[in-house]
Amino acid sequence: MNRSTRLVVVTGGSAGIGRSVALAFAQRGWDVAFSYLEMNAAVASLEKEIAAFGQRAWSASCDAGVRVDVDRFYESLVREVGRGPDLLVNNAGVQTWSPLLDLDEANWDRVIQTNLKGCFLNIQKVAKLMIRDKRRGAIVNIGSGCNKVPFPNLVDYTASKGGIDQLTKVAAIELGPHGITVNCVAPGAIENERTRQESPDYAGTWARITPMRRVGQERDVAHAVMFFADERSGFITGQTLYVDGGAFTVPNWPY
Repeated sequence: MNRSTRLVVVTGGSAGIGRSVALAFAQRGWDVAFSYLEMNAAVASLEKEIAAFGQRAWSASCDAGVRVDVDRFYESLVREVGRGPDLLVNNAGVQTWSPLLDLDEANWDRVIQTNLKGCFLNIQKVAKLMIRDKRRGAIVNIGSGCNKVPFPNLVDYTASKGGIDQLTKVAAIELGPHGITVNCVAPGAIENERTRQESPDYAGTWARITPMRRVGQERDVAHAVMFFADERSGFITGQTLYVDGGAFTVPNWPY
């Protein structure tokens, strides 16, 4: 990798929103490092797509919520690339569809570990690298509409994303003196492979209740992440930007 080129790390970057974010940055001239749980065809194809933009790709298996994996990921990255990232995008996440009273404890632990603890571990590791290298940087956490609105049957996911919202604010306060911004991008009403599995007519269902009268796409989320990586947003920190077409701003209005 070119040491003068900016470097972004995207956790859980091989699919979904993470993949779109990785490609958006590669298209803008960033080198990209991303983590994944298991090697598969999507990992190899993403590396090729990044290379097609003339950028270098580096990837490794890493469970975002396990400290030994996170430590190993960044140690390998620094050893092979020569430095830490300029931007961290905490994207890795899982969810469980289950009513509160039926939710299995193991699923609760898995979701909280991946989504919330994973954010904490990666923020801590990357911030230390940025401070060590005396490099100003940015961290963007991927939240959800349930940062703001509780989602029934997604109790563990909602709890994790609500926690990310507050973690973002605390991290912004503590890391600000080091020149590191921390913000959250919270997607909602975004159509992708996962949400289409949740509802066969996802676009039609959500477009009806979204003020924009359409659903969003993964690129809409990627564009918001890029805003927080831009130097022009360098005085913005501790904020959550909802990318939801206004879906979760609409009140339960009786008229």
